[in-house]
Amino acid sequence: MAGYLAMGGQIVDATIVAAPKQRNTEAERTAIKAGEIPEGWAGKPAKLRQKDRDARWTVKFSKAKPREDGAPQVDLAVPAFGYKNHISIDRRHGLIRGWTITHAAAHDGVRLEDVLDAANSASDVWADTAYRSAKNEAMLARRGLVSRIHRKKPQGRPMPERTRRANARKSEVRSKVEHVFAHQKGLMGLAVRSIGIARARLKIGLVNLAYNIRRFVWLSGRAEPA
Repeated sequence: MAGYLAMGGQIVDATIVAAPKQRNTEAERTAIKAGEIPEGWAGKPAKLRQKDRDARWTVKFSKAKPREDGAPQVDLAVPAFGYKNHISIDRRHGLIRGWTITHAAAHDGVRLEDVLDAANSASDVWADTAYRSAKNEAMLARRGLVSRIHRKKPQGRPMPERTRRANARKSEVRSKVEHVFAHQKGLMGLAVRSIGIARARLKIGLVNLAYNIRRFVWLSGRAEPA
């Protein structure tokens, strides 16, 4: 176990976890966002039990692959409904060390401090541009952590070559967290089929735990002598 205490810094990211889609009217959606029960639902307990008032719609942007002739492509905007699994993993072993759950429309950067692992043996923190803000940079500095968060492209100007190269190096490290999400959604079939954030938190939390168990077994087998 002692070998797993050397962690090499931490990588933070979030992924959308799909939940059963809700077919609500505009007025119902407005009431739900305001934290209210839509008109007519309170008198129909069976309907109320089947309505998820915690999950939210969001739009996930996906970079389009460049065409062979070099013509620019339009990025894809895909609507998604559900929750977000916010995690931090240690760089060395890829184990989930901190996590929290929100609805899908929640901003990733606001949850940075919630998932940081104070026990990590190194000070570096990697994350994408969604986590870069003056507040987060100040928080990291206050906690004695080193920001390896991607820098944003200057508005109205091209990305400086030095920044582009630095971001590329950070991406090589940060990509490890994408393997965690791919494993959870692929081999482990992560999705939420229940109603409400309490059940979603339990389901996603158990999947995070199960992932760590699977990962630990793999790491232990790799460390055994032939």
